[in-house]
Amino acid sequence: MQMTALSRTYVDECLRGDGGLATAVARAELPPAFEAAWRSHLLPRPWFVRASETDAFARDLEGLFDLLLSLPERLFGGDVERYAAEIGLEPALVALLRRAGSGVPAKLGRADAYHDGTAFKLLEFNLGSEVGGLDMDVFDQALLRVPEFAGFAREHGLGHVDIAARMASVLRDRARPALSGAAEPVIGLIEGRGGIGPYGRLMRATQEAMAAQGLDLRIGEIGDVRARADGKLTLDGTPLDLVLRNFAASQLLDDPDGPEVAEPFFRAHAAGRTVLFTSLESGLYSHKSALALLSDPRGRDAFDAEERALVERVLPWSRALRASGPSELIDLCRERRERLILKPGAGYGGLDTFVGWESTDADWHKALDLAVERGGYVAQERVVPHPEPVYDPETGTVDDWIAALGFFLTDDGYAGAHARVNRADGGAIVGMSSNPDTRMVGVFTHP
Repeated sequence: MQMTALSRTYVDECLRGDGGLATAVARAELPPAFEAAWRSHLLPRPWFVRASETDAFARDLEGLFDLLLSLPERLFGGDVERYAAEIGLEPALVALLRRAGSGVPAKLGRADAYHDGTAFKLLEFNLGSEVGGLDMDVFDQALLRVPEFAGFAREHGLGHVDIAARMASVLRDRARPALSGAAEPVIGLIEGRGGIGPYGRLMRATQEAMAAQGLDLRIGEIGDVRARADGKLTLDGTPLDLVLRNFAASQLLDDPDGPEVAEPFFRAHAAGRTVLFTSLESGLYSHKSALALLSDPRGRDAFDAEERALVERVLPWSRALRASGPSELIDLCRERRERLILKPGAGYGGLDTFVGWESTDADWHKALDLAVERGGYVAQERVVPHPEPVYDPETGTVDDWIAALGFFLTDDGYAGAHARVNRADGGAIVGMSSNPDTRMVGVFTHP
């Protein structure tokens, strides 16, 4: 059964009005922190994906992760500084990203993708522990407690992966070397200075989801953490076995006290007293220009036929834009306006993005000039997401929506998915930060 067919079946049952599916999300009992964080942002139905496609895409993502980590060796003789300069990272940032790193970043991240009606296509690969959405499977669990939806799930063989459960397993494993003697670790979910204000409700939902997994997760900002004489980090006097990093390297560089504020974290990690998870080195590979290197034909000979097929299968045409780059690339981008989008390599949420097919020729030319001047931008071929019908129980109408699927990956492999969704006519950017009409939703697989 195709995604649209199951979505259509779901919508048709909602339209009949006698099965209770239409109001299942509204009636789902959500735990309080998740309720406060997400209730007003939820779509009135879950998103459906085919299990076989999801499994295949997850395997491809694991392969792509390995390819990303191999780029310095394959293309730059193992010189990480040369690699970092090529993708547009400043030396001060590179030095920070490499602090307390092992050279092999943890396989933790979220890959954002569209389904174009035939397959999933990767838009960006966000690596590191600061990716959001680890709590979203709470939506799926709550929905399965609504009898009408539970019946639909049984009838159609729906499944889901608990992102929080997979993450809890990884955190327990990573914290084990630093345990103070207790059976379970104490974990600090630590933001940058001033981060709890804008992100506190989301952090509390994560805390709640981890508590359901039996983990003691404490929330704080980087300035609240202290180091004991033996090097172990504490938060409000409580020793921390692991810090789940919710701050980015860019926040440290913008901090008035600079990266030094994070030095106790690096020292504690190096000494084995408190684990920093993840280390900052993930940032060396989550820059969108790293994906562009995989797509660039200049490095084609560094990959074998199977690896090239993997890249071509999942990654749209992508090129890094820079002032020193070939002028033919800029000319090509000017000509292909209706097929391209310009993204900042280190951006998120669709901010500072230029959409070719929503621009005039004049505005597109200005955007290209600005992207080259600023540096760090990537031009990527447009992926047209396949629309799915959604019934709105408040209006009784059916509209087409599109989804950006977020696939989570850990060292143990695929760890579940969630979806950010917009109306199909709601603009090109599907992101909470740039489009207030974006909704969040849990994901179910079907045969």
